[in-house]
Amino acid sequence: MIGDVTGIQRIRMLYLQLLYRCNFECLHCFHGERLKHADAFTLAEAQNFIQHMISEYGIEAVTLLGGEPFVYKHLPEVVRYVKQQGLRVEICTNGYRIEPRLKEIASDLDLLRVSLEGIGATNDHIRKQGSYRSALGALECARDLGVRTGATMTVNARNINEVVPLAHTLQEFDVQELKLHQMRPVGNAADHPELLVNDAADYARLRQQLQDANLTIDVIVDEDLSEDGAPETCAPASRPREIARIEADPRGALTMSCKAVGKDSHAFWYDKQDDRIIHLPSTTDEINLAVPDVVYARA
Repeated sequence: MIGDVTGIQRIRMLYLQLLYRCNFECLHCFHGERLKHADAFTLAEAQNFIQHMISEYGIEAVTLLGGEPFVYKHLPEVVRYVKQQGLRVEICTNGYRIEPRLKEIASDLDLLRVSLEGIGATNDHIRKQGSYRSALGALECARDLGVRTGATMTVNARNINEVVPLAHTLQEFDVQELKLHQMRPVGNAADHPELLVNDAADYARLRQQLQDANLTIDVIVDEDLSEDGAPETCAPASRPREIARIEADPRGALTMSCKAVGKDSHAFWYDKQDDRIIHLPSTTDEINLAVPDVVYARA
């Protein structure tokens, strides 16, 4: 169905939001009120959808997220299923008290990516009290288990000056990559305008700080974190035959552009009951609006 409408024949990565439920209520979370919703993939639905994406679009990897994927009761089974299909499996987590479950899945996990929003109290203000130390503990546990690790950070007005200090800390835990996102005013972030970076010159200063820091960790930057913003790359509008990713929320709503996540601009849905993707066009979907995708590059 996606190919019929857009010409896309191949999708490399599936981002699968297993559930909305989370043990955090982060100030910048794009889910907003949906964190309280009970929508989730059953184990069978998750397996069916992954298999559909393999057979129809040749996905190479699955990233599991939520909500918080480590509170999903069938997480070990989903991780194992992905590996049995010969795919890479990654998890994006808040890293809060996950060590027991991490040990269950370590042998099948290709990458654990932990979200952090600064150093110590800065992170805990945005995410949850005690979450900083817990996240570092999760990274230490992963290192001891031989699991590759990465981190994500959503750059905002409160933490922009802690990007480089956080990168130095992550290096001490052998974290291989830090991925920096721009905060977009959707979900909880819409209720916290004080976190928005209003002066794009701050992004230029951040980039200079990264260049001067002599970091060994790879830093991947959302190109919107610049004075000029990212190039306007509209994946659906330019009709490529292959795209890097597609994201499915717990209802089955699909999103191709990161910039459309959280905005209910879905053109496609995965029908869980019939195990098929359906096209539900609207005047405000990401295809009709030609929503550009996020462009990432090394800092």
